[in-house]
Amino acid sequence: MTHTLGATRHTAPVAPAARPVARQALAGGAVAGPLFLVLGVAQGLARDGFDFTRNAVSQLALGETGWIQTVNFLLTGALLIVGAAGLRRALRGATGGTWGPALVGVFGASFWAAAIFPADAGAGFPAGAPDATTLSGHGAVHMVAGTVGYLALCAAFAVLARPLAARGHHGWAVASRLVPVAVLAGFTASAAFVPVFTAGAGLGLLWLAAVMARLAVAPRNR
Repeated sequence: MTHTLGATRHTAPVAPAARPVARQALAGGAVAGPLFLVLGVAQGLARDGFDFTRNAVSQLALGETGWIQTVNFLLTGALLIVGAAGLRRALRGATGGTWGPALVGVFGASFWAAAIFPADAGAGFPAGAPDATTLSGHGAVHMVAGTVGYLALCAAFAVLARPLAARGHHGWAVASRLVPVAVLAGFTASAAFVPVFTAGAGLGLLWLAAVMARLAVAPRNR
């Protein structure tokens, strides 16, 4: 009888390596957004003819040094997919543990699509390009990829609000329901004022980084 009780007491149903792996993956995902924005801003300030009030960050993939932004897209997508895997581990068995990571994975994949199918030249960039933009096949795919990716991100925030609330982070949960409104507003106003689009997309990236960092350190609800 004593032996049986001792054996029961020492049973460990959760793999001890699961949490460290999840935290490392979430840390990688949390780096993605800030890294993308820092590299984008640095390039925008350095590239001739680039104007943040007229040009989208995606256009930095054009021209002689456009490969830098292409690598930025690819690296960001990879880090986001790693972060999605971390979310899946961290939320395993919890509400939102399936759809939240899947939607973040779609968002990451959209960056790979954006790298493969670059945006069109226009609004004076690259230097010497006409003001008018003619939509090409690859430009159309680029736009669709970005739209699908950010819609997936907005849906992911709504899904992830539930595990945040379950862990006691009610303010974070409320913010995760409000941030998509700002992101979608930026997309809606993009045709009229490019900086609003850039701000909305940047907010989405930064809030995802914050949510991943929060979930990486947040204890499971007891």
